[in-house]
Amino acid sequence: MKTTATAIIGFLLVAASLSIAADNDAGFIRMTPEQVPFKTASGFEQAILFGDPAKPGIYVLRVRFPPGVHSNPHFHSQDRHVTVIKGVWWMGVGETIDPGKAVPLRAGSYALHPAGAVHWDGARDEETIVQIVGMGPVQTVQSDPKKEPFSTWTAPKNAN
Repeated sequence: MKTTATAIIGFLLVAASLSIAADNDAGFIRMTPEQVPFKTASGFEQAILFGDPAKPGIYVLRVRFPPGVHSNPHFHSQDRHVTVIKGVWWMGVGETIDPGKAVPLRAGSYALHPAGAVHWDGARDEETIVQIVGMGPVQTVQSDPKKEPFSTWTAPKNAN
């Protein structure tokens, strides 16, 4: 009974937030930062703002990296366009993570992840949020399938 009540309350909260975010009469979508529906994944949080990366068509994602979390080397089957929304996002290329070679991209920065190009990225000493735009369907492939997709690092700080 408690589980059913919790599920119903959760559904009503999601429905209410979606009604605030979307104006269905005209097809517009409006969303404040507080309304972004982040869901916890392995090591980070992600929200699908538009579309579906698993289906054909354009999609828009927000990814929130907690401090110290980075992705391990991987690539995507399609190009992905990334804009840094908050914090400093550290990005590197290649099969080996080398924090000394990571490039700091501050809020407002843009990056292209070309299809098939191995890279790794994440946050260091502060929460970082990026927005990703791409065409689906897209697959993410880990360079080393034996490793977890995300990890933590201790790296030089001071991106300022």
